Amino acid sequence: MIKTRLTERFGIKHPILCAPMAYVTGGLLAAAVSRAGGLGIVGGAYAGTMAGEPDLDMELALAKTGRFGVGFITWPLEHAPEMLTKALRYAPFCVFLSFADPSPFAAEIAKAGSVLICQVQFLSQIDMALKAGAAAVVVQGTEAGGHGATRSTFPFVPEASDYLKQRSPETLLLAAGGVADGRGLAAALMLGADGVVVGTRLWASAEALTPQVHIDKAIAVTGDSTIRTKVLDALRGTHWPREYSFRFLKNKLTDEWSNREEEAFSAFGTLSAKYAEARAQHDLQTEAVVCGEAVGLLKDRPTAESIVSSMVTEAEELLRRGGTLDFTGYKY
Repeated sequence: MIKTRLTERFGIKHPILCAPMAYVTGGLLAAAVSRAGGLGIVGGAYAGTMAGEPDLDMELALAKTGRFGVGFITWPLEHAPEMLTKALRYAPFCVFLSFADPSPFAAEIAKAGSVLICQVQFLSQIDMALKAGAAAVVVQGTEAGGHGATRSTFPFVPEASDYLKQRSPETLLLAAGGVADGRGLAAALMLGADGVVVGTRLWASAEALTPQVHIDKAIAVTGDSTIRTKVLDALRGTHWPREYSFRFLKNKLTDEWSNREEEAFSAFGTLSAKYAEARAQHDLQTEAVVCGEAVGLLKDRPTAESIVSSMVTEAEELLRRGGTLDFTGYKY
């Protein structure tokens, strides 16, 4: 069993958190990851400000069978702060905030007795998380699916580790972006992380809310098939901060628009109705299949428990082999 500061402080068996993926990490997935020894975090996402979001009350009730957390995209939460208050009534172990200043919500989270986890996309954002009293900082690499920025996981994690050692050595560090198997977990730990946040691999789990048609497409492609772009948010009329882009699988829409970013912003919202229709019909030539570069490692849709178990087993084997300094006979 892999023991880290994260497993000790959070009281979990394995140093694995499920990313609070919008429209994907419902209560069943969060509960399954927690039962497997990790920590599942329900995706509160846009705090009810976007159409079609799962009912948060229902998903939190499903997750409440064990230890769980809830996550929000912070800038929409500013427009619906009552959603945090509602979520805290379910006594989540942690609240995971990302993409904007978490400080306005820190006091309420602390008063409720929940642990604050802050995800950052740039080194310069770590101080913002520390000021808010984050117990753990998640550094998200650009390899991740969904919204993110430009830093790559492999150099970002050790740089953040050094930064925290100097400024707040007790703060936990988690790695996100491209971690989909035991190799990613072992690498993250060696880079200085206390644990990992897993998105894409659990996005393709049996308990995820991901439509099967999305999984089928994802299994048939490689990491080369993803794209990070701002055009979809512009065309569908979503006011994301300009420093963030969106990673999903390439399709006809990106073929037509990926090199026309400024034109897309000039046409802001003009495809909102078309996109809503495409989403309702699962027209994948327009609808985004949201996953990260790790999509190339997906071959099936197993249970969350088997994903967590296999990740830990593989990581343990790799770390033991690392102790011998002999990788000559290891077969990946």
